[in-house]
Amino acid sequence: MSDNAAAGTVEAQGPVEIDDELARHLENKREELLEKFGVHDEFPDAVLDEAAERTDDIAGDIETELDVREDLRELTTWTTDPIDARDFDDALSIEKRDDEYVLWVHIADVTHYVDPDSEMWAEAVRRANTVYLPDYTIHMLPAALAETVCSLVPDEDRLAHTVEMHLDRETLTYEEIDIYKSVIRSDERLTYTQAEERLDDSESDLHEESSLVFELADRMHEQRKADGSLVLNPRRDRAHTIIEECMLKANKAVTHELMWNRGVEAMYRVHPQPSPEQWDDALQEIQELDGVSIPGEAWGDDPRIAVNATLEEAPERQLGKIQFAVMKVMPRARYMNDPFGGHHALNFDIYGHFTSPIRRLSDLVNHWIVHENDVPEDLLGLCDHASDQQQAAEKCEREYKQFLEEVGLDADAVNNRGIEIVDDE
Repeated sequence: MSDNAAAGTVEAQGPVEIDDELARHLENKREELLEKFGVHDEFPDAVLDEAAERTDDIAGDIETELDVREDLRELTTWTTDPIDARDFDDALSIEKRDDEYVLWVHIADVTHYVDPDSEMWAEAVRRANTVYLPDYTIHMLPAALAETVCSLVPDEDRLAHTVEMHLDRETLTYEEIDIYKSVIRSDERLTYTQAEERLDDSESDLHEESSLVFELADRMHEQRKADGSLVLNPRRDRAHTIIEECMLKANKAVTHELMWNRGVEAMYRVHPQPSPEQWDDALQEIQELDGVSIPGEAWGDDPRIAVNATLEEAPERQLGKIQFAVMKVMPRARYMNDPFGGHHALNFDIYGHFTSPIRRLSDLVNHWIVHENDVPEDLLGLCDHASDQQQAAEKCEREYKQFLEEVGLDADAVNNRGIEIVDDE
C-alpha cells in the first residue's frame, strides 16, 4: 500500500476505544513520567492571564500592524498539516519567474506576543519545547496563542514572520534572502491527504501552486541527496516532501543570514559526525541484513550516500533495521551558540531552527534575534537547556509508547487516531 493510501486509511478510521479503567492507568502513567522527566503540564495563572491580555483585541492589533509590515494578504497562501493538527504555524506561497523561483515561507509571528520580558517567555524557557505523547500534548506556550492568533487559519488575517527566498532556476541557490514581518491571509488549510489529491486533480483549487511547489521541493530533495544529505525516509509522499524541503530551505536561509551577513550568535543546530569506525560498523550491519545489499557504486568516501542508495533499493521489511543501524552510531545533535561543526546528517555547514517558534525555544529565540538583532543573555545556557529538555522529552515519549504497548495498545494508532473512552458494558 502506498504512503498516500495509508494516509487516507488513517483519516478514515475512528479513534482507538478504551474503557475507564485503562484511561485511569494511562493518566497515572503520564503523571508519573512527567514528574520523572521534569515536564510541566499546567501553566501558572500569571502566564495564562498574560496570554489572554496580549490576545484581547486581535483584529485591532493586526490593523495597527499593517502600518509597519508587508501586506501579503493578496498573495496565494496555504497551510498543510496532519488531519488532527490544532494549530497551523507555517504557510507557503510560490511563484515561478523567468530566471528564478520565489518561495515564501510564512511563520506565525510568536515574538509579537512573547518577548524576553514576558511571563510567557520565562515559561517557554522553562519548558523549552512542546512534548508530544500519543494523544496527549504538553505545549510550550498557552493554547490562547497556539490555537488562535498564532494559528494561520484560512480567511483570517494573521501576523507572520516571512522568509522570502529568490532561488536560481537552474542551481536552486539563494539569489536573495529577505526576512521580514508581514500580514498574511491563508486561502486554505490542507491535510496531507488533501494536498496529495490537489496534486492529482488538475481542476482543483491550488493545483497549479501545489504542482509548482512540488516541482521545486522534489528538485531540492534530489539535490540534497546528491550533495550527501542523509535521507532516512526515502519513500515519503509528495505532500510531506513539500513541507520538509521548504522548511529546511527556510531554516538554512535564516541561519546563513545570521552567520554570514550579520555574524551574530544564535541557537544553531550542530550535529557531529560519527567516527569512521562507527560508520564502518553501521555499513557492515546493513550489508549483512537479509535481502539488503549496498550498491557497488555507492561504496565511496561518503557513507551517507551509501545509506541513501541502499534505502532506495532495500525491501520494505528491512527499512527500520537500516535506519536503526544508522541511528545507533549517530551522535546527538545539540543547540550551540555558534555553528562550528555544521550539521552532519543534513550535510549543511550552517543550520538552525526558525520554522516552529510555537513549539521550540530555539526557533522562538532565533525569531527574536532576527528581528531585533539582539542576542538574549546567557545564550549558551539556553542552548544547553534546550538540548537537555529535548532529550528529556524524547525519553518521556519513548517510555510512554512502551507503556502503551505493554497494556495492549498500538502506540502509532493512538498517535494517529486518538483515544475515545467508552462504557465497558
